[in-house]
Amino acid sequence: MRPTFRGELLALLPSLRGFARFLARDPTMADDLVQETVLRALDRMAQYEAGSSLKAWCFTILRNLFLEQRRRGKKEREVLAHYEQQPPLRAASAADGRQEVHELEVLLWQLSPLLREALVLIGAQGMTYVEAAEICEVDVGTIKARVSRARTMLHKLAQQQAGEGG
Repeated sequence: MRPTFRGELLALLPSLRGFARFLARDPTMADDLVQETVLRALDRMAQYEAGSSLKAWCFTILRNLFLEQRRRGKKEREVLAHYEQQPPLRAASAADGRQEVHELEVLLWQLSPLLREALVLIGAQGMTYVEAAEICEVDVGTIKARVSRARTMLHKLAQQQAGEGG
């Protein structure tokens, strides 16, 4: 099982990094989260149940690591609170000319963290509702409700933005 496990874990790195960047909103912190996730997954390889979703298992580890870090230290909590309230700033070097992507990103960060997380897991990461529920440690129905509310809120926010712009 070891070579297969490691190969599957390696294949998950891009998805893990994407989810880590979503959570951390800082590339360096995201890389640290992914590195620690991989180390913990390898260390706890014997705990992984063959046949279950390795992606969901690793995303759970990553999310729990992020939440542990979030709970640590007053300064970290202040920074994260600031990030949750402010839309991300795009670096000039990262600007790719896709205004729609930028607008969606701004709207996405106006959602509550729970709705945003559910939508990213299902929409951007392509996970099943069951996998997302495992990661968030909630019922499948809760994830479905969060995704539905997130989509509804995004639609309303987009309409409001269109009304203000036009």
